[in-house]
Amino acid sequence: MAEEPERKRIPLVPENLLKKRKAYQALKAIQAKQALLAKRERKVKEFRFKRLESFIHDSWRRQRDIVRVRRLEVKPHALEVPDKHSLAFVIRMERIQGVSSLVQNTIARLRLKKLFSGVFVKVTPHSIKMLRIVEPYVTWGFPNLKSVRELILKRGQARVQNKTIPLTDNTMIEEHLGRFGVICLEDLIHEIAFPGKHFQDIASFLCPFHLSVARHATKNRVGFLKEMGLPGYRGERINQLIRQLN
Repeated sequence: MAEEPERKRIPLVPENLLKKRKAYQALKAIQAKQALLAKRERKVKEFRFKRLESFIHDSWRRQRDIVRVRRLEVKPHALEVPDKHSLAFVIRMERIQGVSSLVQNTIARLRLKKLFSGVFVKVTPHSIKMLRIVEPYVTWGFPNLKSVRELILKRGQARVQNKTIPLTDNTMIEEHLGRFGVICLEDLIHEIAFPGKHFQDIASFLCPFHLSVARHATKNRVGFLKEMGLPGYRGERINQLIRQLN
């Protein structure tokens, strides 16, 4: 008959050591719970502080917009219309979270819903006032014929039946703008560059131009502003920026 293998003896742990282990585990569990609660409380405080900071900043921006618009009515030369220019190009450069409702509505009327989008605007006393209202958030100036041609040929698109269509078909242009005497792309460029009585209808036919911006623009704000310049009025220097972003 084979001998039974010898069973291994499990060493006994003293009772006082078991109590110490149990107390140590309970202490560690309490410390972990306290650390978790402290982390949550810290995040809540940071979130509340950021909300308060954002609220104060937004209130300051709204108040600044109100004061700036009031000053426009006092300044004698703020809303003067340039004599030799009839066309302006507007590019949105800043976010508008927390600004006054007047600025938000003006941005919407200019169709500048996205950052670094641009539109053509006919220079009139009303449009100059709109541009002055949103001036801290956009840059604008007077494009020449070359800039208008390059923008429309490269980035021109139209909105037809809720679809964005590139301006590559003269038949489509004639179908929608033929009643204004525009039957081809060259006519469209001429009507935009030299605004006439049908400018608003023709400009509304075009989608806002989505310009090309480097990837670091939203992350490295300081470098981006050095490269592109500050928002505001640029005059004829807008042509350099159009070539840079087109």
